[in-house]
Amino acid sequence: MTAMHKKLYFRLRQSLASTLFLKPQPKPLVFTGEGSTVQLSKAIGRFGLGKILVVTDKPLHDLGVINPTLDALHQAGVKTAIFDGVLPDPTAQIVDSGIDRYHQEGCDSVLAFGGGSSIDAAKVIALGAANDSNAAGCMGINKCKLPAVPFFAVPTTAGTGSEATFIAVISNNETHAKDAVVDSCLIPKAAALDPEIMRGLPKHITAATGMDALTHAIESYIGRWETEDTNYYGLAACHLVFNNLAEACRNGENLQARESMALASHYGGLAITNALVGYVHAISHNLGAKYGVPHGLGNALLLPHILELLKDDATEKLADIAVYCGMGERSEGPTALTRKLIDQVWALNDEIGIPRTTDVIRTEDIEELITAALIEGGNYPSPRFITKHECREVLMAISA
Repeated sequence: MTAMHKKLYFRLRQSLASTLFLKPQPKPLVFTGEGSTVQLSKAIGRFGLGKILVVTDKPLHDLGVINPTLDALHQAGVKTAIFDGVLPDPTAQIVDSGIDRYHQEGCDSVLAFGGGSSIDAAKVIALGAANDSNAAGCMGINKCKLPAVPFFAVPTTAGTGSEATFIAVISNNETHAKDAVVDSCLIPKAAALDPEIMRGLPKHITAATGMDALTHAIESYIGRWETEDTNYYGLAACHLVFNNLAEACRNGENLQARESMALASHYGGLAITNALVGYVHAISHNLGAKYGVPHGLGNALLLPHILELLKDDATEKLADIAVYCGMGERSEGPTALTRKLIDQVWALNDEIGIPRTTDVIRTEDIEELITAALIEGGNYPSPRFITKHECREVLMAISA
C-alpha cells in the first residue's frame, strides 16, 4: 500500500461521521432480465441526451458484444462515441484519455459497458468531464464541486456490484498503486443487469466474480455498520450465490442462473455501499496491488480462512446466514450452523474450481503485505481487529 493509499484510508476513518458512508445513498433505476440493455437504451433516450460516450474494453468492442446496445441507443435517438481503451486496473492515464475523448466528441453523458474496471473508469470519466478535471483532481472524498454528467452502466460480469456503489478505484500511472474516488454522484442513474450479455463469460471468471459477490454479502452482514437495508441485501445475495453460482459455472447458457448471479452482485454492491467490507478485502486488495491477483480470485481464496478466524466473533450473524440459505434449522444452535456455513463456502470453492493456494506470494514480501493489510483492515467495521500473527497464518495458508 502506498503512502497515498494509507492517507486515504486514514481520512476515511477520521471523517466517517460526516461523510456519505453512514448516510442513505441513492439507488440506480435497474432493468433486469433478457433484453434489459434495450430497455435501458430506451430510457436513456427519454432523458433527452444527445451523444453518449460508451466506455468499454477492446475485446468487448472487437467481439461486437456492445453492438446491440449501440443499435438500441441509435434507435432511441442517441448518438454514440466509443472509448475502448480500458484495461484491467485502469490507470489515471486511461481515465484522462477517456475524458479527452468525451470532450473531443462533444458528448453529454457516459455509459459504462463491461466489468468492474470499465465501470470504475467510466465513473471517473463522468466526474472529471463535468468538472473539467483530470483523474488526479477527482481522487479522494467529494473532491469535485459539480456532480458527474449523466452516467449509466451495463455490467458484463456478476461480482463487483460496482454499478451500485459510489467508489471507483484507479491506479497510479507509474506505480500502479491504487487510489479511490468517492462521491455519491458516481452511482449511475440507471443500470441494466442483462444475463444475455453474461452467457459467454468463461467459467473461471464466473466463479471468481461470483465469490466476490458472496464476499461482499458476508462481510457487509457480519460487520459492525450493518443496517436493516444492508442486512436484507446481504442475506439475499448470499442466498442467490449459494443457489446459483455452481449452476452458472456448469452451464453458462442457463440465463436464469446468470440473472440470479447478476442480482446477487447488485445486492452485494448495495450492501457494501454503507456497510463496507472487511479483512478478506484488505488482504485481497494488497495481493492484487503486489502481484496482480484478480480481485475475485483473491477474495475466493481468502474468504473461508477469514471466516474460520472470525467464527467465534460473528457466530450469531454467520448462523443467520446459514438459516436464511437453508443450511440448517435455528434449533441446531449458532455454533453448529456457523460450521455448516463455513463448510459450504469451502465446498462451493472446490466445486467451481477455485484453487486453495497460490504460488505468487514471496516469503520476503510477507511482512510488507501484513502491514499494508492491517492498516487497510483497521479502517473497516469488521467484527474485531486481527493480529499480525493471524494475518501471517492466513497468508501462509494460501501460499503454495
